[in-house]
Amino acid sequence: MTHTEHKNGDIWLDIDGEPIQVHGGGMLLHQGVYYWYGENKDSENAVGAEGALLDRVDVIGVSCYSSTDLLNWKNEGVVLPAVSDNPEHDLHPSKVAERPKVIFNAKTGKFVLWLHIDTGDYKYARTGVAVSDSPTGIFTYQRSFQPLGADSRDMTVYQDDDGVAYLLHSSDWNATLHIARLSDDYLNVTGVSVLAFEKGYREAPAIFKRNGRYYLISSGCTGWNPNPAQVAVAESVLGEWHVQGDPCEGEGAETTFHTQSTFVIPGKDGKFVLMTDRWRPKDLRQSGYAWLPIDWDGDRLILRWRDTWSGL
Repeated sequence: MTHTEHKNGDIWLDIDGEPIQVHGGGMLLHQGVYYWYGENKDSENAVGAEGALLDRVDVIGVSCYSSTDLLNWKNEGVVLPAVSDNPEHDLHPSKVAERPKVIFNAKTGKFVLWLHIDTGDYKYARTGVAVSDSPTGIFTYQRSFQPLGADSRDMTVYQDDDGVAYLLHSSDWNATLHIARLSDDYLNVTGVSVLAFEKGYREAPAIFKRNGRYYLISSGCTGWNPNPAQVAVAESVLGEWHVQGDPCEGEGAETTFHTQSTFVIPGKDGKFVLMTDRWRPKDLRQSGYAWLPIDWDGDRLILRWRDTWSGL
């Protein structure tokens, strides 16, 4: 099955006609191939003690899809699977494994996967790390930890043009965003870190660089319910960050078009695309995707709704 476009807000299909399962995901471009990683939620929602549907599915693992055109996606399988036989393991189905992001370390030749690891009550609040020799895995899980002793929930990793990489994660029960430089092997954080948006309550961070400036798109903390996005700008990943405000324009702007940010894809000719999720909390496997090309008014970022995604 060949695709020329996908309908924004809906679940998308891969080249085999099957629903793409990469929620809360990120993108890696490696040797001309795009690799899309995300949460596999291809299961019915879990059921609570009273028989009501919970807003979660048991952990299946991190899925990967590959493409050369950002339209036609091949399913590369679950590249970091759940560990079903050990209830204490971070990747047991009863746990939380969210927002996976992968970067490639040219010095070590390793692909490094970072993700949010938690318990169902979100009190564990840790960051997990896995590595692989190939972008399609299987990734070997290393450990989880609280970066520099701070709780960690929604997160992303960012690799700058100089090869230096950073972890950005919501902390202090989501009140503050922490930004920490990673070690040279990308497997740990260093002591170089800053706090940003103190008492700002931001999550779902997505960062990119344009014309020497760094832009950070994030969501407010309203659970599964969509809310206004916010953009901040800095001259360095480590700040100081200055808030520009809500970048969305048009109908649905007040809810980021009923979506939530997850990653920004650097495209051709200086173009950028914001990847978002349209969550369906009572049927998470049907949560859709919307990819929105970023517009500009000078240095001001603008997001407008598009009905379809048809590539760059």
